[in-house]
Formats: sequence, C-alpha cells, structure tokens
Amino acid sequence: MTKHKFILSGGGTGGHIYPAIAIANELKSRFPDAEILFVGAKDKMEMQKVPQAGYEIKGLWIAGLQRKLTVQNAMFPFKLIDSLWKSRKIIKEFKPDVVIGTGGFASGPLLNVANSMNIPTVIQEQNSYPGITNKLLSKKANSICVAYEHLERFFPQEKIKITGNPVRQDLLDIQSKREEAITHFKLDRNKKTLLILGGSLGARRINQLIEKELDKFLSLNVQVIWQCGKFYFEDYKKHNKYNVQVMAFIERMDLVYAAADVVISRAGASSVSELSIVGKPVIFIPSPNVAEDHQTKNAQAIVDKKGAILLKESQLDEDFSLVFESLIKDQGKQDQLSQNIKLLAKPNATVQIADEIVKLIK
Repeated sequence: MTKHKFILSGGGTGGHIYPAIAIANELKSRFPDAEILFVGAKDKMEMQKVPQAGYEIKGLWIAGLQRKLTVQNAMFPFKLIDSLWKSRKIIKEFKPDVVIGTGGFASGPLLNVANSMNIPTVIQEQNSYPGITNKLLSKKANSICVAYEHLERFFPQEKIKITGNPVRQDLLDIQSKREEAITHFKLDRNKKTLLILGGSLGARRINQLIEKELDKFLSLNVQVIWQCGKFYFEDYKKHNKYNVQVMAFIERMDLVYAAADVVISRAGASSVSELSIVGKPVIFIPSPNVAEDHQTKNAQAIVDKKGAILLKESQLDEDFSLVFESLIKDQGKQDQLSQNIKLLAKPNATVQIADEIVKLIK
C-alpha cells in the first residue's frame, strides 16, 4: 500500500492555523501512516503552534503587502521570489499527493508552485469575503471548501463545496463538560459567567471596553473570564481578582465554552464557526482593521439569521452598556440566540473537507 503525503499551509493568525491542524488530524486518523508536512511564514505563530500539535513545519521568508509604503513592501518582491524557489524545493523533495491551503501569506507561493507542477490543490476559505491570495489561487485549484453561501462572485462555481469551517473536535460535546469546567476555572455556580475573546493576539478596543465595564459586570452578579491576548496581558493582569480571571491565552477552549453563559468576541471566521457549534449567546465586536472588513461581514451573516448581536467599535461607548445589561437579564433572549446560532453550525466540516482531499489522491 502506498504511503500518502500531504502538505498543509496556513498561518499568520490562529484563524488560519487551527483549521489546518484540524484537517491534518482528520487525515492522520484516516491514514495513520501518512506523512504530513506544514509550510508557514518564518516569524509567525504557526512556527510554535504546529510543532505543539505534533507536526513538522518548514518556514518561508514571506509577509503580506502593507497598505502604505514601507521597507517591508520594498522587500516584498525578493521575499516572494525566495518563497517560490523554496516552495518548489520543498514540493520536489516531499512529493505530496495533495497540497492544502487554509489562507495566510505562506499558502500563496506554495499553492502557486503546486498548481504549476500539476499537483492537486484544495483551498479552504474561512471567511464570507475571501482574501486576495485565495481569489488568485482559486483559478487553478481543484476544490474550494467554503463556510458561507454566495461565494461564486469570487470563485469558479463548479469548484465550490460548502463544508463549513473545521473546528477542534473537542468542542462538539461541551454540554457534558459543564461540571468539569466550573471546577477547572473555580467558578461560582450562582453567577452568570461572561467569556471575553479578543483573538489569539488580543484586541485593544475590546480590552479597553472590558476594563471600563468591569465594575458594572460585577454589580450585575457576573463573573468574568477575560482572554486579553499575549500583547496586552502585562497591561491588564492587575485586574485578576475575585470573580475576574485575566488570561493571555486559554488552552482548554472546550472547557471555557462549557462554562460560559454569554460571550463577547471578535468575529474572525474560526471564532464564528466555534461559537455556532457551542451555541452560546454572543455579542460580536468585529475588528475594523482586517482586509475587506470581513469580520463585520462574518458577524452580519449570523445576525441576519437572528443568531447573535453585532456592535461595531464605533457604537461601543454609546450602546454597549445597555445592550449587555438587557441581554444578561433576559434568559429568554439568551436561549433564543443560542438556538438560532446553533442552526448555522456545520459540525461535519472537517470530515467533508478531508473527503474532498481524498478524492484528489491520484
């Protein structure tokens, strides 16, 4: 029996890395002796996260184009040429059956080279509005796995498969973990638990908001688990006290979701997919600083189906306090949001994406 080989590429943020790891885990469970290699961007977080998940990774010297004139932009052509050359070398040596890209800078050169060498490629697009890399790669890709409807504006329609986004398998049954979660985080059973998620790196505007609102939360008998991100932990750890837990990063996402009654979150594609599966009432505060404002579009797709509340950063000072208080006091509203967002979940995404990949093995 031939040994299957797969290369996965995605990174820059957790939103590109975790889906790639979820897909790798599914392929590994189907083909235990498969060889799996990751390719990432040299100085980005995938260089730590992928080895922690048990996979080998090679780094390319690549970064995205900045929107203004910078030294980095002047370096971009050199980085691109270097990355294309290195991608060709990696593919020639490894000889993959299929190459899979989940977005991020490194997937551009790698999939481009794979396409030119006639190796089957699969793109996994997490957002409701694709980035430029995936739009360019889609012309040659064999299959494009997406999480949102109406993407034929950007991609060839015959290649699109609506699968949803891969999420960690341990999130599929959090109902049964509530007791364990309450013990793990030493929570008070008689209080509502508010979970704040600003993404793996953190979100300055959300952190400023939470700091300002902390006393209000406590006065409403709410306890807080606040993931402030690694860039901000030093600024906010002083708020670690009775009923408030400040963390740079949360390892046990399954337990923290199980413990939460209400969530405040950015609207990155992975977060939106996870929150749909765990079915918690959520207030989305999209980051305005992302390409094509895709976080607002991701959140709006849920709000349109009455599955979440959306507040833009520009509305926070005026509206947040009232919106939060009316939600936390209204169990009926919480239940309704919870039921509606669950209807949008696609729990079999990882399995369906792996099916698409397997079809392409020659």
